[in-house]
Amino acid sequence: MPMESFLPMLALALAAAWTPGPNNALLAASGARFGLRQTMPHVLGVGLGFPVMVLIVGLVLAQAFQTSQWLQQGLKWGGAALLLWMGWKIATAGRPGQRTATERPFSFLGAAAFQWINPKGWVMAVSITSLYLSRAAPVQTAAIIAGTFVLAGLSSAFGWAWLGQLLSRWLGDGPRLRLFNLVMGAMVAMGAAALFLE
Repeated sequence: MPMESFLPMLALALAAAWTPGPNNALLAASGARFGLRQTMPHVLGVGLGFPVMVLIVGLVLAQAFQTSQWLQQGLKWGGAALLLWMGWKIATAGRPGQRTATERPFSFLGAAAFQWINPKGWVMAVSITSLYLSRAAPVQTAAIIAGTFVLAGLSSAFGWAWLGQLLSRWLGDGPRLRLFNLVMGAMVAMGAAALFLE
């Protein structure tokens, strides 16, 4: 991949990884609620799961996704329902030490699997592979794109989870925590609303 293509793609990868969205809101909420150490499987699942999705989309699924209305609508409605449910769970979460036995952070596989139903992830994967995948060297360029997202995704996932943990000390268990949970829940839910504003 020529440098004049790589640098804009890198900038796009960093912007996509760091801007607020469902993954980052979930990571910040998990960092605040469970701490960075317990959130690390979630961090790794996002940081490595999305690049695998980009690689597969770039090599196999982009054309099918772009031409199938059924796939697009299924992702839109299924993703919206899941994001609204997750937003509700975050918005109504209690204080960090007050959780039931069933509450736990995302596992590595759960976070990696979430990438496949995250509408923002699909839009990014299809868009970036459409823009930067070379038809002359699809495997090489798909690997470069995926590798770039490993770096961008791991830095962002770790950063958002760490920010959540830092905020947990300041948030305490009073009104600030409730406001934080509402904001993080609303950010996740806005991912669902954005699907229908196109």
